[in-house]
Amino acid sequence: MTSTIRTDLGARLAGLTLAAALATTGAVAVAPTAALAVPAGGYGDLVEAVSPAVVFIEVSTEAKPASFDDDRMEELKRRFGGQIPGMPGMPGGEGVRQGVGSGFIISEDGDIVTNNHVVEGADTVTVKLSDGRSLKAEVVGTDPATDLALLKVEADAPLPSVKLGDSSVIRAGDEVVAVGNPFGLGGTVTSGIVSATSRDIRSGPYDDFIQTDAAINRGNSGGPLFNNAGEVIGVNTAIFSPDGGSVGIGFAVPSQIVTKVVADLKDDGTIDRGWLGVQIRPMSDEVAGVLGFDKPKGAVVEKVSADSPAQKAGLKDDDIILQFGEAEITDLRDLTRAVADTAPDSATSVKVLRKGKEITLDVTVGNLASQKT
Repeated sequence: MTSTIRTDLGARLAGLTLAAALATTGAVAVAPTAALAVPAGGYGDLVEAVSPAVVFIEVSTEAKPASFDDDRMEELKRRFGGQIPGMPGMPGGEGVRQGVGSGFIISEDGDIVTNNHVVEGADTVTVKLSDGRSLKAEVVGTDPATDLALLKVEADAPLPSVKLGDSSVIRAGDEVVAVGNPFGLGGTVTSGIVSATSRDIRSGPYDDFIQTDAAINRGNSGGPLFNNAGEVIGVNTAIFSPDGGSVGIGFAVPSQIVTKVVADLKDDGTIDRGWLGVQIRPMSDEVAGVLGFDKPKGAVVEKVSADSPAQKAGLKDDDIILQFGEAEITDLRDLTRAVADTAPDSATSVKVLRKGKEITLDVTVGNLASQKT
């Protein structure tokens, strides 16, 4: 399973032919350093070391028939002579829907990371190891907001595992390797580079994707994206594709996010995020000019929710939030992440610009989970 981004951007991109020219006059050739080059002999050693920890995930979901009250059931039976299409025992009735994805083991005792959309709604989850074993998996917890899930399997011996690396140090151009289960084919390795970092593909409030040109296809979802040290720096999650296949634009959840989410899920199976209680919008160019800024920054408060932490702290409509705790707010995502990363019930400071004057307010952050119940 792999999420596919489909926007009108695809049509526009399809009609573009891009060309690049390099001016040679006065150019200085710079050879790539050994640290960035493909390892001598290829990635065979790296793949051999990490592949045992990459797993293939099979999920099944029973297709349940619609339920009706007794009167409705009797009417349907009358119409169809006692045989109701789509009901148990009938062609096209109950069945089992199946899907496949990828994942990777992060602890010897069986913790496995994958995508939420791989296991969402599944009745059974089976993990297949590279040595041929199949193990039933328990879904410990999921986080739809970041499309991550934590599974658990029990084995009679320590399992091979891989480490989460530090995605904050990766740069565009760094070499990466993806391992996964595209189209259910089994262990498949692709390589490429980091095309960009901190991508917002508008799939959720915490978008901060690594973009890569390593081939990612349906079934790669939940699989690891490795750096040259064999550390997981991303979880392959989505692709941009006009036709469903890889066109060299894939997206992975960075390991910085994965580390936090997995730790939270492992604790109690749920995610606790901070909640401020404001609707925000970006600063316009016109407002930035009036305020003397070179470019828009901060988050403009459009509405303060009643009885929210923001209201209790004294935030008002049209306040411009410039800083939340230690985080400088340059765009809306900065505030969303800063609030989410703040532990519920903890106090922090908020620097705002109100009618041309900077003021600092103290706020006690709420729990976002409490707003969804």
